[in-house]
Amino acid sequence: MAVTAESLFSELFLPKYPEDARRDLAAARRTDANPAKNPSVAAHLPDAARVFAEMAPAVLGKALDLDFSDASVHRLSAALTPEARDRLGKEDLFHLVVHGAPYVGECIVRNHGGAWSVRRPLWESVVRLSSAAGDAELAVFHWLLKSLADERAATLADRYRAHVEVPKTRPEELTPIAPADRKLPRIAKPRYDVLYKHLKAHLPELRDLGDDFPTAERFAELELKSLSMLLVGGGRMLVMWGPSATGLHAFWLTKEGFTKAAFWPCDAFPEPIVRPKDDKLEVILAKDEKQQAFELLWWGP
Repeated sequence: MAVTAESLFSELFLPKYPEDARRDLAAARRTDANPAKNPSVAAHLPDAARVFAEMAPAVLGKALDLDFSDASVHRLSAALTPEARDRLGKEDLFHLVVHGAPYVGECIVRNHGGAWSVRRPLWESVVRLSSAAGDAELAVFHWLLKSLADERAATLADRYRAHVEVPKTRPEELTPIAPADRKLPRIAKPRYDVLYKHLKAHLPELRDLGDDFPTAERFAELELKSLSMLLVGGGRMLVMWGPSATGLHAFWLTKEGFTKAAFWPCDAFPEPIVRPKDDKLEVILAKDEKQQAFELLWWGP
């Protein structure tokens, strides 16, 4: 049978929960277990993180350099695979997760101003984070469980990037590319050479697409039907988007070139839309003939 986050939780973790928490998990997960803010209680979390930083490389068989940096979370993510899970005994896996969650949480606390909110048991503790995306309680324990499942919609690094690094980005520090009110014409029939000439004519300040922008061959494979462009963030970033037969592709570039891309499967008709909305971007598309609308930070997902 496939190993899921739910099956891992039920087999390895739930039996170790206090009886009242097992009866009502939802209540346990939303209840602050340290309302008096006793520092000796909260101190167990950074201590568990320290233990993890010391033991994890030996347990996982990799030199991870767990120095509490954002980059270390990405290194850890690459090591947390279903294959690594299957090599570990149940006790090692249990301790890896219950100490790994405090480690990831401590990275958020130390690097991004997060704050612990204690739960019972301690590994269910969440990190409160305020960012441009709003206020959130980040359940890092569940991030690790999901990263160890057979089928992973997202890795630990994906979740850390989406819920921590991107919202806490300081885009106001980016160098503007061009005035924000400059209108950039749409490319009706996108080709790599046409895009290059188009940007040279209408956005000469963007000197390069960047090393990581799709190659000419990859760009042709996308088979974009059109390509629209918009300067966002006071002209600090260029967002380009275009529909294909299978969905909507979007690209974000700074003055130094390509930074990220996104793809959303959607119907070919009606054609998807990306437009500014306050200090964000609104995406409107149809999926299985049902219209959907959602918002993104202007500097991307």
